[in-house]
Amino acid sequence: MDKKEFTEIVMPLKDRLYRLAKRILVSADEAEDAVQEIIFKLWKGRQNLEKYRSTEAFAITMTKNYCLDRLKSKQASNLKIVHSNYPTSQNIEREVEANEGVALVFKIMETLPEQQKIVLQLRDVEQLEFSEIAIILDSNETAIRVALSRARKTIRETMIKKYDYGIR
Repeated sequence: MDKKEFTEIVMPLKDRLYRLAKRILVSADEAEDAVQEIIFKLWKGRQNLEKYRSTEAFAITMTKNYCLDRLKSKQASNLKIVHSNYPTSQNIEREVEANEGVALVFKIMETLPEQQKIVLQLRDVEQLEFSEIAIILDSNETAIRVALSRARKTIRETMIKKYDYGIR
């Protein structure tokens, strides 16, 4: 695979890899570093990329594994929690309520098991198909659907407990 082919195949994935890395690592700086490292590794192994069924699935799997390894490493204690990437609205009341809701969802997501957190990110944020997620996580579609359902249920129940607006 030459430089042009690599650029056409891998570089469009950069944003998707970043969002996944940010979801796992939380810190924007750590996520950028992770994506840079993954792209470098893909570049070094570009001659072997053609043997994989899906370069995208391979890159996402590499990113997931790299980020989980980073969390397990000694440097994990240095990761920063930063959630300031949300646009502001003109109505202060709505903005505060929205930020509180988003912050609560992120807080709840951080308490989910890693598998559920990753499935939620890949399906609801990245909008990947269940078959793609199954390949990335080396699992079956049924297990992916169950993990997603449990993650959504946990978030929904926690939000209902918090706001208890009679939504049942």
